[in-house]
Amino acid sequence: MQKSIVAQLSDGQQYSKIWPDNVELAPIFPERRVIKATQMALKVMPMLAVLSIFVQVQFMGTQYLPQALTFALFLLSMPVQGLYWLGKRANTTLPPSLASWYRQLQSKMQENGYQPSVSRAQPRFYELAHLLKDMFEKMDKAFTKEIF
Repeated sequence: MQKSIVAQLSDGQQYSKIWPDNVELAPIFPERRVIKATQMALKVMPMLAVLSIFVQVQFMGTQYLPQALTFALFLLSMPVQGLYWLGKRANTTLPPSLASWYRQLQSKMQENGYQPSVSRAQPRFYELAHLLKDMFEKMDKAFTKEIF
């Protein structure tokens, strides 16, 4: 099922809030870098877009306004691209190897007293993010060191 762009952006925003911000995951998954870059872009790019329009029109004149606006729109699209990627990633089903690791991790956590939410037959990266977040929040440090 194809989702709308707005739904993808919303999913990306939710996924970025759920994904655990742990250094242990950085070498394995690109999410931490994408989330950090997207968060920075959400803060910085609107200011840079306005500044770029001002500088280009100030120094090159109003005849360059279309180019200045195009460049500003490009700058404003950067955080949108990050959120869109995160939304697509959140709704992607896990590859078979990662899905088996997900199930192993879930069963190890259950052995240690974790009660997971209902599991899907085909887990997505969104469910993996929930499981990893719960692991870092609810399990002790010895358990997480054993996993990684």
